[in-house]
Amino acid sequence: MSHPHPELGPPRNLPDGGLRITPLGGLGEIGRNMTVFEFGGKLLIVDCGVLFPEEEQPGVDLILPDFTSIRDRLDDIVGVILTHGHEDHIGAVPFLLREKDDIPLIGSKLTLALIEAKLQEHRIRPYALEVKEGERERIGPFDCEFVAVNHSIPDALAVSIRTPAGMVVVTGDFKMDQLPLDGRLTDLRAFARLGEEGIDLLLADSTNAEVPGFVPPERDISQVLLHTFAKADKRIIVASFASHVHRIQQVLDAAHQHGRKVAFVGRSMVRNMGIARELGYLKVPGNLVVDIKVLDDLPDEKVVLVCTGSQGEPMAALSRMAARDHQIRIVEGDTVILASSLIPGNENAVYRVINGLTRWGANVVHKGNAKVHVSGHASAGELLYFYNICKPRNLMPIHGEWRHLRANAELGQLTGIPKNRCVIAEDGVVVDLVDGVAKIAGKVQAGYVYVDGLSVGDITESSLKDRRILGEEGIVSVFIVVDSTTGKLVGGPNIHARGSGIEDEALAAVIPKIEEGLSRSASDGVMETRQIQQIIRRAVGKWVSDTYR
Repeated sequence: MSHPHPELGPPRNLPDGGLRITPLGGLGEIGRNMTVFEFGGKLLIVDCGVLFPEEEQPGVDLILPDFTSIRDRLDDIVGVILTHGHEDHIGAVPFLLREKDDIPLIGSKLTLALIEAKLQEHRIRPYALEVKEGERERIGPFDCEFVAVNHSIPDALAVSIRTPAGMVVVTGDFKMDQLPLDGRLTDLRAFARLGEEGIDLLLADSTNAEVPGFVPPERDISQVLLHTFAKADKRIIVASFASHVHRIQQVLDAAHQHGRKVAFVGRSMVRNMGIARELGYLKVPGNLVVDIKVLDDLPDEKVVLVCTGSQGEPMAALSRMAARDHQIRIVEGDTVILASSLIPGNENAVYRVINGLTRWGANVVHKGNAKVHVSGHASAGELLYFYNICKPRNLMPIHGEWRHLRANAELGQLTGIPKNRCVIAEDGVVVDLVDGVAKIAGKVQAGYVYVDGLSVGDITESSLKDRRILGEEGIVSVFIVVDSTTGKLVGGPNIHARGSGIEDEALAAVIPKIEEGLSRSASDGVMETRQIQQIIRRAVGKWVSDTYR
């Protein structure tokens, strides 16, 4: 990605009394949110999430923030604040705690419950400090106050961080639903109070900065769900994020009203809804939720399934149903509701699933044809409102791709924040808050770290390039046996082409070229395996290129 300040070197030493802010993820992409705050030699981390791979990253499971710049300072970390329980904010915590397992985690009740369930799979028991809105905690030299914000998962928090260098407010992901289902509003009174005290630097969610107006209230979806339930005469299958408790609450309420039973499908859905129910975030009318095994005994018009896979993820329940690879078989007349957004980059995968479901006769209701989703992020109208309330002295847009960050900075400027006080940084760009002014101070390493199966960080850009070439162009493999003393050919060559569209028979034409090259090298006394490989590679490469371009 091009950088507006490519000449940045490593940052100089942090001036005494200054606060350093280093985003390691989430700026320049939607995902892997992680920001490091440094004051007085101590580090406070806010969020530690993952990014999901795109099609040009074959075989990659997750992408982590790059911990290189903090790896030799793990003992200086006083805590990790988790603003809410979404994967793009908590998913990399297990990988950080692998490096040092006693770093304290700070978050709200639901957020900590979700991360603890995830850490159990990694066999890590974290040190955790539960906080809630309105509370203030001293974490090392950082005086942190937590503020309620509304988002597409309950219990989300913004955090105000006070140090002698000034007050920084991090919004986390937020929007301003004025009629939230749980009555827990984004606390504009608290933000106004912080604004009165003086916010020196505001780090604000940019995801929807390009979208005009205000996000419709979540409760608007209830009517659409009830209408869809009323029309459905067979099974209803709803796909949603496994953490969108309020969306799933509305599905439960609609099912209850229409006398249907609900089963959760998919490991993460079953686990998260179990946690939400246990902690009282999900209110389940008696006998409404049943085990999936019970469904076979119920008539179709009494059934609702709630599953994962609304982003077209290949292993999730919905994709497998669309591909006929799941115990739930879609039949003519089933209604499928995709109650979720289209995350940029996932559109093709989602439409593939919609097409698959439609092919088996399902009636698919999605964001494109019905109001079954509202965003979890403040749109431009809300952000303007927010800046007028907070009146920050400096603004740093976070959580977004370049276009979102820039749009967010422009909104800040419209409300009167001077242009030179709106800092657009990206992953690894260090921003120092000194004497009330936020300025870019340098750059640290912040590349993509790929998780592939059990390996972390072993996959590099060049190995991904190899995978892409293998996937798109194929491979020609040549096996030969040579005498180690003379370098002469004693067996082979056997040649196979895979994924390249070249027939094995056609490859016979290249064998004389290989033999010719080898006999020439043998007479030159070449024995080294490496050199022999090069000779073969050149001979085959030239032939493939000349014959097939």
